[in-house]
Amino acid sequence: MVDIEVTDRFKNYNKTYCWQYSIRLQNREEDLKLAGLTEADVENLRVSDFEFAYVHSAKDDRNIPIGYKKVSVGDSSAICNEVKAFIVRHEWLGKLSLFPTHRFTARHRGILAGVIIMDQPAVFSKLLGDKTRKIERLVSRGACVSWSPKNLASALLMWSIKWMVANTRYRVFTAYSDPEAKELGTIYQAANFIYLGKTSGTQKMYRDPLSEKRGWFSDRSFRSRSSYKRYAKNLGIVWDATWQGGNNILWGNIPAGIALKLKQAAKDHQKRCLVREVPRKHKYAYILGRDRKETRELMKQFEERNPDLIGLSYPKDRGQ
Repeated sequence: MVDIEVTDRFKNYNKTYCWQYSIRLQNREEDLKLAGLTEADVENLRVSDFEFAYVHSAKDDRNIPIGYKKVSVGDSSAICNEVKAFIVRHEWLGKLSLFPTHRFTARHRGILAGVIIMDQPAVFSKLLGDKTRKIERLVSRGACVSWSPKNLASALLMWSIKWMVANTRYRVFTAYSDPEAKELGTIYQAANFIYLGKTSGTQKMYRDPLSEKRGWFSDRSFRSRSSYKRYAKNLGIVWDATWQGGNNILWGNIPAGIALKLKQAAKDHQKRCLVREVPRKHKYAYILGRDRKETRELMKQFEERNPDLIGLSYPKDRGQ
């Protein structure tokens, strides 16, 4: 489990590889022991030795098409907890994302070996215009166990994207790689994602001295539904269900006096937090239709709307 603060982790990090790979090296011996495997057992493992699956969660019912038959086995809540524990141990951020909607796994003889999580983006792109928000999902988390073959991650990623296209309305899949962790987006490059440049993400991260375990977070957190509900509770305000629609706050439904108090609480929270500068992230996108015709149409729209993003070279320098 990664429980060291981001600033401490990267301040003196001088390896030629990314932080997530260092986690693989760190976990290798224990991972093998936990799986009951030896170096000889995993030496010749291939992607074909792993079983991929979508993990259904009751919270995700709104994302499943009518008539879809679940493919995951076992108790879904237990599997979701297993996925969370896997991300905490193997993914460099060490925690789940804010708005997970779809989870995918790779297993070897029943042993969890890889995870991909997709989210509702905190900020939707407009790669295909205003309609993008209806067909976009963010690849927010992904990790593989240290003894997995190196191409398992890209294989699971593409399987997950193809599953999404076949079973949902989503067609645009965006992803970030963080220079602070010396990430280049090697997996996205291997999967032929479109590189969108190094201009994305927040430039400041915050940390609440009164909530050390939470770690660092972006300024969007101050304005999230869960934060406003927490501010209301601290102020002794009973939250009304009509004040929210999904993850959005419906300010028009909130009495003016209460709205002012909630917004002031968010400002006060931000003022008391520690703040640090962070580098912009690399951003990638993958566009896929159900068939070649739809893919061509979507790609044509992308190229017409984003001529300056066509043919950008993949980054190769791990420096910040």
